[in-house]
Amino acid sequence: MLEKEKVSEAIKLPGEKYSSRIRARFWITGEKQGYLGIGRIQLLENVARYGSINRAAKEMGMSYKKAWKLIEEMNNMSDRPLVVKAQGGKSGGGTSLTEEGESLIKRFRELESELIEFLENASKRF
Repeated sequence: MLEKEKVSEAIKLPGEKYSSRIRARFWITGEKQGYLGIGRIQLLENVARYGSINRAAKEMGMSYKKAWKLIEEMNNMSDRPLVVKAQGGKSGGGTSLTEEGESLIKRFRELESELIEFLENASKRF
């Protein structure tokens, strides 16, 4: 690894590395306030993967309370809930994404792919 590369890895830069020369972040804002960014999308993906807000939060180094607050904000910004909880009992409860939540992740990831393609092309100019 070149010395220059080592230095740039040590420096924490904002945004995601979407191309070799450009870093960026983007958010989708809701009509009813609120927003979705990569962190919230990853939280939704973890809820889908683990069926648990607690486990999803732990995987991200986040408290359950913070994760639940973010999920409530996302649910409130949408016309239909993105995440639903089932109460405990014999089956133990759990959490799942609704079709709306799954669709939102898909649309975000599609937009992200388009952004990556754009930024890769734009970085060729530098």
